[in-house]
Amino acid sequence: MHPTNDPNLESFIEVDQDSHFPIQNLPYGLASPQGGGDNFLCSAIGDYIVNLAALEEAGLFDGPELDGKKVFQESTLNAFMDLGHEAWNEARTYLSKLLSADEATLRDDESLRQQVLTPMDKVELLLPIDIGDYTDFYSSEPHATNVGSMFRDPENALKPNWKHLPVGYHGRASSIVVSGTDLHRPQGQILPPESDDTPIFSACKLCDFELEMGFVAGKGNELGDPIPVNKADEHIFGLMLVNDWSARDIQKWEYQPLGPFLAKNWATSVSPWIVSLAALEPFRIEGPDQDPEPLPYLQSEDNWTFDINLDVFLQGEDMDEPHKICASNAKNLYWNVAQQLAHQTITGCNVKPGDLYASGTISGEEESSYGSMLELSWKGTDPLEFPNGEERTFLEDGDEVTMTGYADTDEYRIGFGEVTGKVLPPKDLGL
Repeated sequence: MHPTNDPNLESFIEVDQDSHFPIQNLPYGLASPQGGGDNFLCSAIGDYIVNLAALEEAGLFDGPELDGKKVFQESTLNAFMDLGHEAWNEARTYLSKLLSADEATLRDDESLRQQVLTPMDKVELLLPIDIGDYTDFYSSEPHATNVGSMFRDPENALKPNWKHLPVGYHGRASSIVVSGTDLHRPQGQILPPESDDTPIFSACKLCDFELEMGFVAGKGNELGDPIPVNKADEHIFGLMLVNDWSARDIQKWEYQPLGPFLAKNWATSVSPWIVSLAALEPFRIEGPDQDPEPLPYLQSEDNWTFDINLDVFLQGEDMDEPHKICASNAKNLYWNVAQQLAHQTITGCNVKPGDLYASGTISGEEESSYGSMLELSWKGTDPLEFPNGEERTFLEDGDEVTMTGYADTDEYRIGFGEVTGKVLPPKDLGL
């Protein structure tokens, strides 16, 4: 076990047992001070933001990988991510030591503490990376089976290629937004139920969320040089929560023959925190049996996944509080992040720091673990019922969706915070 993952490690900063941000986490983000001031790259511990730019300015990142690099003076994490996993490990090791209970450098320097530590409720969290490209996979077998059963044959729900490769498509990077961004209901062509082939222009009527996790590329590769599956973790900086909003009726009309387009390009929400692979290392578990055996370029030394709890809450305008509607887990993914990246690059495709790769909807076997309204209401035929008497088949205007994720031990919790977004009425286009 790496010392930064030691469950006995404690900080001089008090951290609640249920906090998403113990000293064993140390995620990365971007903060904007309330009341004005420059944005700064940061980490988190307990209820505090850790100003990485201030630490760097004080000359405290003085190891061989970070000394003089000034990467934390940048407006995004991209330059830091481009340094590679040795620099990431150096930064994590230093932060862990600096924040530990028996280290005096920050603990006993009140002036430095005031520069470095800020209460979380005194900042706004921003999107911490410049996302150049975005790929969305389709890697949960229960989800793919559910969708295939709804729209095709339950006996042959999966397409023949599904268990041979991580199915995916290229999404739209420009419309990826950070948690807390509210979104207008999309509009486009849909096919009315009474029509076979003549669409109408309409606001989306089947608005949906998709519970996903994403990973962020760090050090990239040269065009023409695939990333081997067993080296993928050297190129993956960390994981985020992802809500890949979907317009199901727009999707139904447009997706053949080339797949998702406008149904997916209008918004994807991500959590503001990126949790490193190093922090998640204690939560690697054996992955699902893969049958048939993957082709050699997708075979890792050990088939693994992450044990990360994932919950979804919905609150309508007339609801007093959010209600949990889904409890899933990242272990419900058939293809892991290393296989996804290896497949993305096997053609020689080059990836760059900040590129985002989402898992696809993460559903489990139980109905309570279905990661989309499409599945939870089974294509709108079985509405969800709420304590105030309201029902939902798909999202209504004013509905706010909140997703959260965390991995647990008896000693601490590694969390991602949350990703939230509200569906606003469609804009008046004057049509």
